[in-house]
Amino acid sequence: MSEICDDIDAFAAQVGNAASLMGLDLGTKTIGVAISDRLQTVATPRETIKRKKFGIDADAIDRLIADNQIAGIVLGLPMNMDGSEGPRAQSTRAFSRNLSARITVPIFFWDERLSTVAAERALLEADMSRKKRADVIDNVAASYILQGVLDRLSHIRRG
Repeated sequence: MSEICDDIDAFAAQVGNAASLMGLDLGTKTIGVAISDRLQTVATPRETIKRKKFGIDADAIDRLIADNQIAGIVLGLPMNMDGSEGPRAQSTRAFSRNLSARITVPIFFWDERLSTVAAERALLEADMSRKKRADVIDNVAASYILQGVLDRLSHIRRG
């Protein structure tokens, strides 16, 4: 069973600074996945998991953890623009509780407001077709979520 960290300092202490982290953008139909390098400097979009049942989704995440020696998961938390939590945030918290019972790495929430908007803008600037954007938007959004945490961890470690 893993710990769900509310504090980035506690998360940083658990994951160390020489192991890859995974970012997840949890949607109703898909889960975007991004993975960092071992030095925790760059988040790279990896894949999009088509959601099925929780157990199947969790098995896919667990395989990615094992295959990539992941030290921790950053889960995008969909906050309302006023900072409150709505039904989607509650659903994400429930998913994390269920996932934490099946994995051993810590989970940390990161405010994902506007991550999908930023990802969409970047893909538009790259002149990507609508079809191709639809295929990669979730894992690009996951990379924005993860990169936010990587940047914050870097700032904390520099003191």
